[in-house]
Amino acid sequence: MKDEVDRLIEAWQRERPDLDVEPLEVLSRVTRLARHLDRARRLAFSARDLEPWEFDVLSALRRAGAPYQLSPGQLLTQTLVTSGTMTNRIDRLAAKDLVQRLPDPGDRRGVLVRLTDRGRDRVDAAMAELLEHERDILAGLDSGQRAALAGLLRSVVAPFDNHASSH
Repeated sequence: MKDEVDRLIEAWQRERPDLDVEPLEVLSRVTRLARHLDRARRLAFSARDLEPWEFDVLSALRRAGAPYQLSPGQLLTQTLVTSGTMTNRIDRLAAKDLVQRLPDPGDRRGVLVRLTDRGRDRVDAAMAELLEHERDILAGLDSGQRAALAGLLRSVVAPFDNHASSH
């Protein structure tokens, strides 16, 4: 079965036979898959009236476990945005009653951001919807193939993640 990447590679090999286009075999497919995943994310989140950035913040709080709260600094670390952007996001989520700000008992000047029941329901529903879309994307692979692919991708991605977390 041929895909669009096969056609792209054939064209490059015809036009530039001097180039080793082997990286395209993998990375062009990863790029195309990322586009499909982005579409799946947007569909899942829009079905729950969420923007992708809202899901990112709400899911960070949800993953924190009960009582589903983090400091703005912890949210920054998990979502990789600036403090000004995070402040704006928290404001917007609070206006929708998806999060609430609470005083930090360990820091008189600090605040904690806590997921509301409404926010938890919304992120839980969006996550379930997203997983349905992702299962559909992976439907052509059996469990062993999915595990093998996950391991291979981990080998490629881990050095970037580990480098980013050490800086």
